Amino acid sequence: MGLRIETFDNARGGNTLYKALTHPAAVCRGWALLDRLARHTPVAIYDAGGAVEAFNVFFDLDQIEIAGVYVQQVERIGSMVLGHRAQPITELPCCHARTILVAAFDAERVLLQMPPYLPEGALAVSLDEMRIPADRLTNKRSYLDPLNFATNFAFFRDAGGLHTRLVTTNYWSGYGAGEVSCWITLFAGDGRVLAEWCETGKSPASAIILDSRDIRERFGLPEFCGQLFLHIVGAAGHDVVKYALDIFDENGSADRQCGGVLSCTHDANAWPAERYAGLPSPARGEQVLLWVQNSHAVAIPPGAIGLAPMGGERVTPICTPIAPFATCAVDVSELLPDLAWPGQIEVRAGKHAVRPRYEVLERGRRRIAHVNVERDDLKPAPELAKLQAMFGKGYLLPAPLMPRALWKSLALPTPMATCQTALPIAALVYDPNGREVLKQSLGRLPRAHRMALDFDQMESLDALGDGYGHIELVYDFSAGEEADGWLHALFRYRHRRSGHSAETSFGAHIFNTILTYRNEPQSYSGRPPGLSTRLFLRLGEPAYDTFCHLIYPASRRWVSMSDTAIILYDGAGCEVARSRLEIPCSGSRLWYYRSQFDEATRARAGRGAYIIVRDTTCRLFGYHGLIDGDGRFSLDHMFGF
Repeated sequence: MGLRIETFDNARGGNTLYKALTHPAAVCRGWALLDRLARHTPVAIYDAGGAVEAFNVFFDLDQIEIAGVYVQQVERIGSMVLGHRAQPITELPCCHARTILVAAFDAERVLLQMPPYLPEGALAVSLDEMRIPADRLTNKRSYLDPLNFATNFAFFRDAGGLHTRLVTTNYWSGYGAGEVSCWITLFAGDGRVLAEWCETGKSPASAIILDSRDIRERFGLPEFCGQLFLHIVGAAGHDVVKYALDIFDENGSADRQCGGVLSCTHDANAWPAERYAGLPSPARGEQVLLWVQNSHAVAIPPGAIGLAPMGGERVTPICTPIAPFATCAVDVSELLPDLAWPGQIEVRAGKHAVRPRYEVLERGRRRIAHVNVERDDLKPAPELAKLQAMFGKGYLLPAPLMPRALWKSLALPTPMATCQTALPIAALVYDPNGREVLKQSLGRLPRAHRMALDFDQMESLDALGDGYGHIELVYDFSAGEEADGWLHALFRYRHRRSGHSAETSFGAHIFNTILTYRNEPQSYSGRPPGLSTRLFLRLGEPAYDTFCHLIYPASRRWVSMSDTAIILYDGAGCEVARSRLEIPCSGSRLWYYRSQFDEATRARAGRGAYIIVRDTTCRLFGYHGLIDGDGRFSLDHMFGF
C-alpha cells in the first residue's frame, strides 16, 4: 500500500511540507516530539496548518491517545481527520487534553492566539519543534519556503572496485544567489549515516564535485553502496539540486580484461512517485538490477513495492523489507523471469522512493540509467491532433543517432502515463544539416508493445552513410489520436568495436515555437515560451575525452541557424575560453572537448572545469558522455537551468 502523501503536483509544483517532514535532519526531532506527546496524553490535535495527516504518515500517531481533532476553517468542520470528526477550535476548552499539538510550522502567531482556548493546565506544542537547524535555512523568515528545501538524493557507491563522481555547479548564482553551501549526508546501504558534513562557500558559478574516493579517505570509511542526501543553502531560482553522476572502475579507466565500467546518469528528480516506468527487461546475457533506495525514515514493508509487466495488472511484490534510508538491489529476472528485452516493466513504488536507478550487467560491464515518473493525472488530449496545423510537429522527443560506422542505435517507446493504452508514433531522422532523411510510422503501439526500433535495419538511412544525425519521435495522428504530451522513450547505444553500451531516457516537449500550450515550450527562468539555452556539460577525468551531441529541434521552422556559445569555465567559475558553434534548424552537431579547445586552454581550465552551452536564439537539447581510446563510453542527456 502506497504512502498517502502529497509530493508533487504538475500544476502547483512540489509540496514543501513533504520535504520538511522527511528531511533527514528533522527526523530525530520529529521522533522526540512524538515521544513527548506519548508522555503527556491525552493529546488534542489543532490542525491549523492542515499538516497532521502528512505528519502521521511518517510519525505514527496511532500510538498516541487522541482526545479530539480541531480546525479553524469552518468548511473543514465535520470532516474526518485521523479517524476523528473535526470540531471547531472554539470547542477546544471543553477537551480534557494535557497537550495540544498545533500541526503547523511557523506557528508562533497561532500559539499566541491559543491561551483563551487552552484547557486548564494544558501545554501547546507545534511542528516547529522538529525544524532543521537554522544554519541550513535560506529564508529564515518563512520555514516552508521551497528554497529552504533545495534538496535531492543521489545514488552513491565506492565498493567492489567502483567509484562515483557527482558534479554540478552553483547555477543558483544565475538567479541572484551569492555563495552557497552544500550540506551532505552519506547513508550506507543499510541506512546508517556514515558521514555528515558541509561544503561551504561555493562562490558564484563555481564547480561542486563530490568524489567517493575522496570522501572515503577523508572520513576513513569502509566500502559503501548507498545514497547521498544533498541540501543547498543560499539557493535562488531553483529548489531542486541538479547534477551529473559518473561511475568508474577502480582506476578511472576501463578494465580491458572484463570490459570495464564507465557509465553516467543524472539527478533523481527529488519527488517520490506512485509509479515509475521505462525499466527494461534483460536482453540475452544481461542481468538488470533495480536499485530501490528508501527516501524516508520509515521502513518500506514487505510487499509495499512491486513490479508488473507493462500493460499488465499482476504485481509481483518485493518481499524484502527496506530499512529507513537503506539501499536494496532487486534482481528483475528473479521476480519476472518470463520477461525479456524489449519487454518493459512498471515499478509500483507507492511513493517510497525518488526516481530509482537501474543497472544492466553484461559480461563484466555495467551501465546505469533511471526509470521515469509515470503520471496518473493525465488524460488523452484529442485537441492535439487539431492543433497540428499551428504547432507543426508539436511534441517531439529528440535523441542522437550516433555515427553509424561506430555505434548501433536503438529506440524503445515507453508508455509513461497510466491513461496511455496506445501510442500512435512516428520516427523521423535528420542529418546534421537538418535534412529529413526518414519518416517512418510505427503505427498505433499497444501499451504492452515489444517493439524496439533498430536503426541498422533501415535501408532509408543509407543517405547518412557512416555518419551521424538525430532521431525525433513524434505523434502520428494518422494512426490514432491518443496523445497526451507525455511521450517518452529509452534510447540504447552500443559501440561496435568495444561492445560497450549506454542508455538514456527522456520525454517529449514542444520546441522553438512562439505559440504556447500547457506551459510549453518550457522556460527555466520565466513564463513560456522558453526559446533560449543554458546547458551544463561536465568534463571527465584525464583518461577520457568528453563528447557532446547538441540537437536543434523545432516543432515549426525557427531561426535558420543557431548562434551557440561553448563557454569553458575553471572550477572557480571563471571563464577560460569560448568558441562558437552554428547548428542548422532541425540539425545537430557532435563535438569533442579535446577538439573544441586546445591542450594549453584545457590545461588553464584545470581540474573541476566545466562547460556551459549558451544560446539566446533558440532552445537546444543536448546529450553528453565520456569516451576512451578503446571505445568505452557513457551517454546521458544534459540538464539545463
